[in-house]
Amino acid sequence: MKTIYLIRHAKATGQEFSAVLTKEGHEQARKLVDLFHEDEIDVIYSSPFTRAIDTINPLSEHKGIPIIEDERLGERVLSSESYSDWKDKLKDSFDDWDLEFPGGESNRQGYKRAAEMVEKILRDPHEKIILVSHGNLSTLLLHYFDKKSGFEELFALSNPDVYRIEIGEEETTIERTWS
Repeated sequence: MKTIYLIRHAKATGQEFSAVLTKEGHEQARKLVDLFHEDEIDVIYSSPFTRAIDTINPLSEHKGIPIIEDERLGERVLSSESYSDWKDKLKDSFDDWDLEFPGGESNRQGYKRAAEMVEKILRDPHEKIILVSHGNLSTLLLHYFDKKSGFEELFALSNPDVYRIEIGEEETTIERTWS
């Protein structure tokens, strides 16, 4: 059985690529060490965004497992423009997966990246895998396994959040493990 631990990054100072974790975010990252203390982990893949790397770095150091950065785990950019009604536009993008705003990526394009990452992992010989990503892309990763995962589930995610996805020959189970 293959197990994927999907982690949404801890609390950060913003959304830009170089946004760092807040003080609370650093504390949350240290709590991940406790959460995974007894779990065997084979490999860690992370978004290259600073907040994702900073979230998983304490666990990486504790386990002695290097972080493999993968751009496919980077956050989906809604648009290069700022919108006061960004949440409405984000919902629209979940209603129409081909909707693409200026300088942004459609949900379908983001899902394609997510699916490529999952399919790589499914071919990978490793059994216990951590993926560190962002809210929108984490939702799309979850959608790969559960087609009900969408806009509402995105806004139910916390920072951080952790899901255990167990992939068996006949059944895949998803369990939220962060509280």
